[in-house]
Amino acid sequence: MRAVRTAAGVGVAVLVGVVAAVGVGAGPASAHVTVNPREAVQGGYAKLAFRVPNERDDASTVKVEVHLPIQEAPIASVSVRPTPGWTAAVERGKLTTPLKVHDSEVTEAVAKITWTAAAGNEVKPGQFQEFEISAGPLPEVDQVVFKALQTYSSGEIVRWIEEPTGGAEPEHPAPVLKLTKAADTNAPAAANADSDADTDLASSSSDSSDDGGSGLALAAGFAGLAAGLAGLVLGVLAWRRAAARTS
Repeated sequence: MRAVRTAAGVGVAVLVGVVAAVGVGAGPASAHVTVNPREAVQGGYAKLAFRVPNERDDASTVKVEVHLPIQEAPIASVSVRPTPGWTAAVERGKLTTPLKVHDSEVTEAVAKITWTAAAGNEVKPGQFQEFEISAGPLPEVDQVVFKALQTYSSGEIVRWIEEPTGGAEPEHPAPVLKLTKAADTNAPAAANADSDADTDLASSSSDSSDDGGSGLALAAGFAGLAAGLAGLVLGVLAWRRAAARTS
């Protein structure tokens, strides 16, 4: 009987190891309001989706407000994609410094968008909703911070307005869109050829490094899984041998 208990204990331990191996790399899912994608190119246009999860078990999300930083990082053109069951109200504001877009001067821009749910279309507990806009040209800054307010049917308002500081993530972080510089297309052709070769080499090296890191993590996960399964098989065989001796 001791052998049986030992084999059973080994089997349980192995199963725990298998679960741990399969879960390598998994982390807690964020329930914050986010903007997706989280990265775009300066000067370009992008479709942005504000993803709003419901974090309450006893209330539904009935309104979402997104504030655009029209003075710090104005966006000249913003259009809203209709969200079934929700109405969108757009507020514009005057720009302190006008923008030049396609030889035209833009003196005002969208400052806030408010989405309000019609009855029966609220974001219920355990659900999320995405609210999409088209925006551009994106400003030549490192990031755009969209402060958001989430209103629940209980009257509670959650303010996702805290900006990143480079340290620990704040409790209520604002959605942040990272912006990268566009590729330089005005360099001489000869210089471009050399640059392209260097870029290809660097890219190849970077890709290899990235793939290597991902490959190592994946290999480690599969190795753990294989070891766990092998241990499970050995545990079962040991149990069967022990059971045979006692019968």
